[in-house]
Amino acid sequence: MSSGKLRTGSAGLMFAKIAAMSIPLRHGVFLAPFHSVNENPTLALERDLELMVHLDRLGFAEAWIGEHHSAGMEVIDSPELFIAAAAERTRHIRFGTGVVSLPYHHPLNVANRFLQLDHMTRGRVMLGVGPGLLASDALMMGIEPEVTRDRMEEALDVILRLFKGEIVNETSEWYTLRDARTHLRPYTRPHPEVCVASAVTPSGGRLAGRYDLGMLCVAAGVQAGFDALDVNWSVACQAAADRGATMDRSGLRCVVGMHIAETREKAIEQIRFGAKEYIDYLNNNQPRFPVPPGTDTVDWIVEHKIAVVGTPDDAIERIEQLQAKQGEFGCVLIQAVNWADWEATKRSYELYARYVMPHFDQANVNRVDSWAWVSDHQNELVSKRIEAARLMTEKHEAEQAALGRR
Repeated sequence: MSSGKLRTGSAGLMFAKIAAMSIPLRHGVFLAPFHSVNENPTLALERDLELMVHLDRLGFAEAWIGEHHSAGMEVIDSPELFIAAAAERTRHIRFGTGVVSLPYHHPLNVANRFLQLDHMTRGRVMLGVGPGLLASDALMMGIEPEVTRDRMEEALDVILRLFKGEIVNETSEWYTLRDARTHLRPYTRPHPEVCVASAVTPSGGRLAGRYDLGMLCVAAGVQAGFDALDVNWSVACQAAADRGATMDRSGLRCVVGMHIAETREKAIEQIRFGAKEYIDYLNNNQPRFPVPPGTDTVDWIVEHKIAVVGTPDDAIERIEQLQAKQGEFGCVLIQAVNWADWEATKRSYELYARYVMPHFDQANVNRVDSWAWVSDHQNELVSKRIEAARLMTEKHEAEQAALGRR
């Protein structure tokens, strides 16, 4: 599909029509974030806030913010605090927690904090939940990683009941609720959208189907997550069917790493800024990207298609591959990886907004049709313009002659 260069020719050549989708595709980002351990963390967080403003201006629909407490690079400990600040700087973009690690928090605290945020943002928030990705986070809190998925399920059930206005009495091995209710009712009715993280295991799909939740497919851009997409969606659909319901595809979100530029060569060169440190960081947590010793990390990323590193056409092709595998889904989320420097990063999102979004929105279909219609009728239109000019000239000359003017 892609020639390796950004296609900026005539509109009739640049945009191809795509089949009409019943679900409009939204576009957003998934910000863990990943910041070099060598840079100023205060400035890195400020840059993340500036990115939210940039995305808001470009028309991105969503931004999901992570929670992590260890390991070095993922420096946002409270997505709610970040969202509160970002919402003050932006106008349209919606924010999600990507995710609140439920086993680390008392469920009443999560419900109350999030409903406060729902009011403060006038309903521009979504609650994403998960068990916690980093084993080092759990171990620091004295939590064994093996129990986090069960605890997430327990906490999620309580939070949803609290969101619905229930008074909850419940005791587990790690929390107690006595006549517990939220202090605020939701600003968003009936309550903010809730999504559950889904990677490779079926746990996210089971919960999404059981509770009618959205799904955050956080590993859709890597092979194992991509391979599990349709399987986990089937698990969710079966769980929904067991309670006589169907899953809503608009609540399904797929996370993909992307850095794009005007040419593939330029994009590849730009990610040399930070791609190796990112891969080293992930492998330090849990070896998953087996780059052979002596191999160039960037070349390995490109060869194994760990992310889209290329042009807007390459981004379009990857998204269409996701749609072919998964079927329609609601939102593609670009994983914010800070592989390139700040200016190149902003430019990547700009190119995405300029050329990838309109492809899926079919924003230029009427313009392309208009261009084509004019091309098809060019001879007729030229001849009519010439004839109109001739008639006007003759009319003017006749009027001047009638007045005795030459």
